[in-house]
Amino acid sequence: MTIIITENEQELSQELGRLIEKASNEAINDHNQFYIGVSGGSLITFLANGLKGIKTDLSKWVIFFNDERVVPIDDPDSTFGAYKKDIVGKIPLKEEQFVQIKQGVSMALYFTEALPVFDMLLLGMGPDGHTCSLFPDHPLLEDDSRWVAPITDSPKPPAARVTITFPVINNAKACVFAMAGDGKADMLKRVLIDKEDFPVNRVKPKSGTVHWIIDKAAGKYLKN
Repeated sequence: MTIIITENEQELSQELGRLIEKASNEAINDHNQFYIGVSGGSLITFLANGLKGIKTDLSKWVIFFNDERVVPIDDPDSTFGAYKKDIVGKIPLKEEQFVQIKQGVSMALYFTEALPVFDMLLLGMGPDGHTCSLFPDHPLLEDDSRWVAPITDSPKPPAARVTITFPVINNAKACVFAMAGDGKADMLKRVLIDKEDFPVNRVKPKSGTVHWIIDKAAGKYLKN
């Protein structure tokens, strides 16, 4: 696990961009595509800033959503809707490069392995320590039979969602958390120092790495 503490959100975005650029170029050299899973929230802003000017072939990217809310694309809760609004057109990525979670679309169309191998997953962390739509004490934490699973009782609205599961998360080559702000500091201490049993602490790639990129405010209890 690596922890990078930056001065501010701008530097955080730049560090995230550098990490993605390196992983993208390695993946494209290896298998001619970059399979990346993304989350919503503040990550979208970090990507909008961090991906500008990175030196890689963005046309080789295939972008998945780690989880998605079951709402129309024009709903404010739609993660794809947010990417369509804030990323597509501002970064040279096309709408068709995003694999939307919808009926009839299977990850098996993109992965031939027994379990998908993502080149990189950009994950988030909620105030209760959840990641993707995998919440504390929820049965999906133990689901090891499905790549993608529905959830209809999310404690955080909207209740209906779709999420990747831990077998997929922990088969990724790299898992990256990027977060900023004083509001994240207490939970980061509980996760990274106290190592409490939150879903986010179950992110342990079998043969990959975990990176935390956080700003000074979020990492005020941590030593760089």
